[in-house]
Amino acid sequence: METGVYPNLEAAVSAARPGDTILIAAGGTHVACNIQIKKPICIMGGGELPDDTVLTCSRGSDNALEFLSTCKIANLTIRAELGCCLLHRSGRLTIQECLLQCEQNPLDYLSFPIISTAIEYNSFPALKEQGHGVTVVRTRIEGGAKAVRTNGTLALQHVRAIYSRSSVFFWFEVGEK
Repeated sequence: METGVYPNLEAAVSAARPGDTILIAAGGTHVACNIQIKKPICIMGGGELPDDTVLTCSRGSDNALEFLSTCKIANLTIRAELGCCLLHRSGRLTIQECLLQCEQNPLDYLSFPIISTAIEYNSFPALKEQGHGVTVVRTRIEGGAKAVRTNGTLALQHVRAIYSRSSVFFWFEVGEK
């Protein structure tokens, strides 16, 4: 066993320290189901394109990745069969150059690429100063009832989209109302 090499993403997240970057090897499909991330880390795909590194969340899971801290993900494809790709609960989440895919099916109202449920905690001034939000940069979003569902005190802001024949690239933020 090599130092710093882990059998799956969940083990790598558990071993990571705040500020670490987890590089996921390109090729193959990696399973990501209900992985909670409670520390500030960066998760990056190891390929040249987001399609080279795929995280799959199987049916029966609520989400692929759940963020409870300030984090960044980049250069990944995340597929959710039912549920959401990314569940943002608190902190600042940056999604850069990714592909988020939700399957379209009769239960489409349950499928969202991004769900943010962050709320303002008046009793915790340290959290209020940090703020909560999601920033999406040059990311393709496919499937689901809507690209983003927000609850709590966050709302969609600064939306930009570029349409091409094969896809739509988004830039937007989810921030305090």
